[in-house]
Amino acid sequence: MNTISLIIQNAGNTLRSESESIAKSIDLLTEEFAQAVIKIFETKGRLIITGIGKSAHIATKIAATLNSTGTPSAFMHAAEAVHGDLGMVTPADIILCISNSGNSPEIKVLVPLLKRDGNILIAMTANKDSFLGKNADYVINSYIERESCPNNLAPTNSTTVQLALGDAIATSLMELRGFKAEDFAKFHPGGALGKKLLLKVENILDSNNKPQVGIETPIKDVIVEISGKRLGVTAVLENEKIVGIITDGDIRRMLQNQSDFMALKAKDIMSSTPKTIEKTALVSEALGILENYSITQLVVTDCGKYAGIIHLHDILKEGIV
Repeated sequence: MNTISLIIQNAGNTLRSESESIAKSIDLLTEEFAQAVIKIFETKGRLIITGIGKSAHIATKIAATLNSTGTPSAFMHAAEAVHGDLGMVTPADIILCISNSGNSPEIKVLVPLLKRDGNILIAMTANKDSFLGKNADYVINSYIERESCPNNLAPTNSTTVQLALGDAIATSLMELRGFKAEDFAKFHPGGALGKKLLLKVENILDSNNKPQVGIETPIKDVIVEISGKRLGVTAVLENEKIVGIITDGDIRRMLQNQSDFMALKAKDIMSSTPKTIEKTALVSEALGILENYSITQLVVTDCGKYAGIIHLHDILKEGIV
């Protein structure tokens, strides 16, 4: 077997092994898991998540996920806890301690200190009979048969299961809180995700660049308006009401089909059913309309009145797509 094939085979074995470990952890979920989640949900404080080694890295990710989904959390490194970081724990906090063995020296030192003020201690461990397991109020079983590491030493399956269980805790809490996309947006205002959930049409609309003509406007002036505003379109208004739209495509088709077009007016070539969107709508909604109708511009309204034009390029510049 050549090197490439060997690598692919090994990678496949690892992914298969880890996925099987996650699948088997489903059967290890008990009422104790549910009770632990309920305690986290009911607490008036935070969830303090601690661990040592690779479990500490998993703990930081779980804390980040929980913070972004409505459960105030903080990471506390097990080694640093005994050197002052225990001061971050308040009586109202619940503690989640992650340790595969549950018997590491740092955990044995830390656990009695975590319990001394009466805080609820939740253990996530593969060994329910470990020091951590026996001293915890609730145990989340993260048992695995073996690591996918060839030597059965490097944390692989164990940390994958820990991470998956952390996600299971987070999603369970989201369900209990009735956590919606709108709530998620509050914690993710930056980047493409935040913009998709929060950015409104009015936030990117150039209200000073509003191409518009009347129904009796000569074609020559229509062309000048479309070219001058550089949006490839103009709205057609009558008595300040939107009655149509003319795009640069309409102009091209007119030039192909009409040998004498100078006598034509805007009303002669406009589309009388323009696609519109309120300026208070989300930009993601505007994008959906553009994609659904395979168009590049939308007429924007403000309580039914003409407010301007939003172009697909405006949305692309925001990085939402």
